[in-house]
Formats: sequence, C-alpha cells, structure tokens
Amino acid sequence: MPVRIGTRGSRLALAQAERVASLLQGCGTAPEIVVITTKGDTVDGVPLHEIGGQGVFVRALDDAILDGRIDAAVHSMKDIPAKRPAGLCTCAILKRDSPADFLVHTIPRKEIRVIGTTSTRRRAQLIRYMEGVSVKQLRGNVDTRLRKLAEGQYDAIVLAEAGLERLGLSVSGTRLSPQRFVPSPNQGTIAVVCRDEAPLCEVFAPLDHEQTRIDVQMERTVMEEVGGGCFTPQGIYAHHGHLIGEILSLDGTRRIRREDDVGSLEDARTFGQYLRKEGEELIREAYEKLRICDEG
Repeated sequence: MPVRIGTRGSRLALAQAERVASLLQGCGTAPEIVVITTKGDTVDGVPLHEIGGQGVFVRALDDAILDGRIDAAVHSMKDIPAKRPAGLCTCAILKRDSPADFLVHTIPRKEIRVIGTTSTRRRAQLIRYMEGVSVKQLRGNVDTRLRKLAEGQYDAIVLAEAGLERLGLSVSGTRLSPQRFVPSPNQGTIAVVCRDEAPLCEVFAPLDHEQTRIDVQMERTVMEEVGGGCFTPQGIYAHHGHLIGEILSLDGTRRIRREDDVGSLEDARTFGQYLRKEGEELIREAYEKLRICDEG
C-alpha cells in the first residue's frame, strides 16, 4: 500500500525520512515524503524550553497524521515526548546509530574557551568536564550551527554524532564518550509514528529493531520516572540492559549518578525512582531557576 511519510524540512530530517523510505521500498512499499513545517523550525535564537521543549518538533507532525494529511512521520526518537495523543502508535524503531555527542572544533581542545549548545544537559556536562570553558546559546539546524562555528562565533559546538553520520559529514573534533557524557534518552535513534491502525502498523513492522526498542523503552521508563523535562540537565543511556542515569545542577558542579544492569522495564522503573529521589533537589532547583529566568 502507498504511504505518505511526514517529516520536518531540515536536511537532517529529510535524510532520516529518506532512510525510512528506502527501507520501505526494499519491502515492496511505495512511500511519498511530505514536508511539514513546525514551530521549532521557524522560531530561532531562543532556548528550546522557551518554545515548548522537545515536543515542539513533534506536535505539528502528530496533527498532520491525525487529520489525515500524512499516514506516518519520522522523528529523532529523543524528540518524542513521553505523553502521546490517542490514536498514534510508534510503529517502528530503527537500529540505533551512535548515541554519542560530538564536539566539533578545529583548534586544539585545550585552547577551547567558548562552546555553543542550547541543551542544558550538554552545558552542564561541558562545564563539569572541561575546565575554563563558557557555554553560549546555539540554535538552528546542523548547517546553521556549523556555519556559525566557521564564522568564529564559537571555538567549538556540540552535535549528535548520529546526525553527522546520517548527513555524511566529516568534521574535525572529538567524540564524547556516552559513558562519561551520558546522552539524552533515545539519542541516536530514529522512530516512525503512524495512526494506530493495524494494516498501517504492519507496513512498518519489518523496520523495527528489537534490541533498540528494548533499550529505548528502558531509557524512556527512567525518563518518565525522573521527570524534569528539558529544564533538568539529565542523561540516560541503556545498552543491552546496562543502564546509566545522571542528573546534574545547571552549572555542572553537582551530580547524582546511578549505574546498574537491569533485566526488565520494572527494573528500569525502580532505577528511575531511585534516581529521582536522589536527584530531587537538583530537579527542583533547575526548574525554579529557569522558571524565574523565563518570567524575568
């Protein structure tokens, strides 16, 4: 059956949608790619949490599925909020690409002083592990961020390594270990969302990667227990049942970290409950500080 696949219009989003379309073609399905504009693509120059957080990239595509303009949408899995509208199904999670962050720079790492990123997690981790650096806000797609780096607005910027790989970009810099710079939940993973209709879900079923689905479900279970949203600097990473979770202060000086092997989603839920209890003060502090900044 022919299917209409929705995507954002950035080069990275299109590359992800084209990967899904190619896999579908290999399974005998004829896809059509439809570009949908989101608020996150049109509002630049402000922190992501000020315009609705990670869900801003998903909402317009959800609406397009539900009102019948498209049949499915391709997302970076980390952008999909925990709470989802009725009538939708995450029908496929592709095999995970690199979960790591990548520090892009052309000068020696020891000379880096100004780093660009909008992520509160990345900011806290960079300040914690790279002495003497300051972190400035950086919004925009991958090309925009690389252009700003080349113009000298920053000494370095942080991008997801998976995004660079999907775009076929070779850049100078340093891979940041996910065991130390613990990534956002589901980073490096592409997901397909469709209407919750059995025939449509079956079209995408061959694209689903079982181990990746288990890992990202564990990460999302921990994320749901911890809460905090995009206000709280937090990293959660699962690999074949080994879970790492951390919550940091906004300035990176304090951190709560847990690491354990888990065998089920219930174990992951318990892991998340302990992590939240231990990091409760940091979560509350981050929320209050960013709320005051927004109101000010």
